[in-house]
Amino acid sequence: MKLRFAQNAQGKAQPDPYIIKADDGFYYLYVSGVENVGIYRSSSPEGEWEYRGAAFEEEGFCEYWAPCVVEENGVYYMYYSSVPQGCDDMHEQAIKIATSDRPDGKFVYRKTMIEPFSIDAHVVKSGGEYYIFYSCNDYEAERAGTYIAVDKMLDLFTAEGNPVPVVLPTLDEEIFLRDRFRVGQNWHTIEGAFYFRKGDDHYLMYSGNCYQSQYYFIGYAYAHGAENDLRRLQFRKMPDECTYAPLLCRNREETGTGHNSVLEENGVYYIVYHGRDAGADEKTETRTARIKRFTAEGGVLKLS
Repeated sequence: MKLRFAQNAQGKAQPDPYIIKADDGFYYLYVSGVENVGIYRSSSPEGEWEYRGAAFEEEGFCEYWAPCVVEENGVYYMYYSSVPQGCDDMHEQAIKIATSDRPDGKFVYRKTMIEPFSIDAHVVKSGGEYYIFYSCNDYEAERAGTYIAVDKMLDLFTAEGNPVPVVLPTLDEEIFLRDRFRVGQNWHTIEGAFYFRKGDDHYLMYSGNCYQSQYYFIGYAYAHGAENDLRRLQFRKMPDECTYAPLLCRNREETGTGHNSVLEENGVYYIVYHGRDAGADEKTETRTARIKRFTAEGGVLKLS
């Protein structure tokens, strides 16, 4: 279902929604934007969301993509990507860091963390150390395109610089554009990583293809084990590498369903994602945030 928004949020888009529960007891939703990272606040994940303005913007930059926010010792770290104003090559997107002492900002730019092309960071703690999942490009693979890698972090500002591929393109339904950079080379897209763990079950959710494609979907990969070093896990797509079996994709009610985050509260799992109402204009920005409950049992995710 669509999230419920207050009057001051009506008509706004919420692509790439990232949800957290902050220490002040409120829930916050961060979204991509051309001019800034937008932020919303609610007292309940299924309650009414109020638009709170821009959580972050930086003079001279635009196209703020896929914010991820992590709190550590009272400081909020936002991982996002952006490009200089006037740049018409989105492959100049680079993952950066901004910080704030409040969940609603204003966040302040601190550092460019990973060079272009890098997008869609998800920073998580495992075994007392931080890891970053993100998407980057492989121009020479048999299935060339954007894929998900994971790297260990030396601190919250610094990646070790030894990323390991985690989820790679394997399906024709993941083809974003045919002959994109050269004739005969189809370009695939795997992005929007979100990792979570339940016991020794490790889940890595992702989006495949493009939100304007009929095949755009949310899928997930799975690994099992007590290992805390997330680079050592052997994730495998579910149900297998060769089957297009989305957890979530277009249906009679909505299209462009993808790029999710997850909130777990008292054993209840929520997936927050963007989508468009069926029949909405697919050439303009009409994606809005939506929420569903789901279960995670023994390596299998199921929407409620």
